[in-house]
Order: sequence, then structure tokens, then C-alpha cells
Amino acid sequence: VQLVEAGGGLVQPGGSLRLSCAASGFTCSNYVMRWYRQAPGKERELVASIGSAGRSTAYADSVKGRFTISRDNAENTVYLHMNSLKPEDTAVYYCYAGNGHVDYWGQGTQVTVSS
Repeated sequence: VQLVEAGGGLVQPGGSLRLSCAASGFTCSNYVMRWYRQAPGKERELVASIGSAGRSTAYADSVKGRFTISRDNAENTVYLHMNSLKPEDTAVYYCYAGNGHVDYWGQGTQVTVSS
């Protein structure tokens, strides 16, 4: 079982990135998928969540209107589209899958927003 994030990197303030999380070893369509992030010296925080069918989403107040979570169950992949990035968005971003019985985490991908 694996969750593999990709798409992180260095971007200027106001820029955009798209993170992806590819699941293997299980069918993510049966799982709630989430993106968390952790900045240096801070606790891990929930950024966005999407229901198993993709119809329900939720966002942290700090990213509402700028980030969009989506999923492609046929590809066993979840995405986080990030626009209007700010320096305070700098963090390691983690993918999560859970179904109330088991939880899976990715290894994280670094996003750095800096000029």
C-alpha cells in the first residue's frame, strides 16, 4: 500500500502548483482523501478533504478560494490545485486516505513559496 505525492517545488508568491497523490495497493474510491501540511515548527494541519465519491469537499479557512481538491477514482489519484500561493503556504504537504478503519499517509512533498 502506497500513497506517492508529486508536484511540489519552489514557486513565487502569486504562482500556482498542482500536487498529485497516486494510490497503489488499495482502491481509493472507498476512502476519504485529504491533504495536510506541516510548516517548520508548527503542527500538521488539515488543508482540504474530499469524500469518496468526490461530491463533498471541505477546506481550511486559510486556503478557501485559492485551493481546490479533486479526485480521479479511475486513476486512483487525488489532486490539490493551489493558486495565488503565499509565503505562508510553505510547508510539506501530505496525502492521507482513510475509511474509518485504516489510515494511510504519503511521504510528503515540499512546497516553498518565495521570491
